Amino acid sequence: MSISDLYSSGKHLQEIGHFASIVKIAKVDNVITEGEQKLLDRAAKKLNISKDEYEKILKTPEKYPVNPPANYDDRIERLYRLTKMIFADEEVDKEEVGILNKIAVALQFPLDNVEKVCDEAIHLILNNNDLDDFTAAIKRVNLD
Repeated sequence: MSISDLYSSGKHLQEIGHFASIVKIAKVDNVITEGEQKLLDRAAKKLNISKDEYEKILKTPEKYPVNPPANYDDRIERLYRLTKMIFADEEVDKEEVGILNKIAVALQFPLDNVEKVCDEAIHLILNNNDLDDFTAAIKRVNLD
């Protein structure tokens, strides 16, 4: 196995973990709405999730670890996509926010600042900020 194969499979494991996180948020109320389904389909395509992987992850998303990327901007982009999933059904409930907080910790946002980061993420998505504005704002809230 070549180095590029190892990198590729590691990257794909991160993508699977990320997709599973998106599914967890979509399934929190045990109903996947039309908006959530569209977002899941787009995410699966963007993350190169096969049809077989899609079906397995949809059944048991809790079996897949988050596997956060090392790059800080990539972790912020994941938070962006996850936060967008919360709004896919046009409702935000306490359980979704709780899962977002847990996933943000798994994405290596500091435990003592994760609620502030997630609150800001929700506010930014609610106000239709794009990824660039979202990234800049999260970096301001999450000063290291």
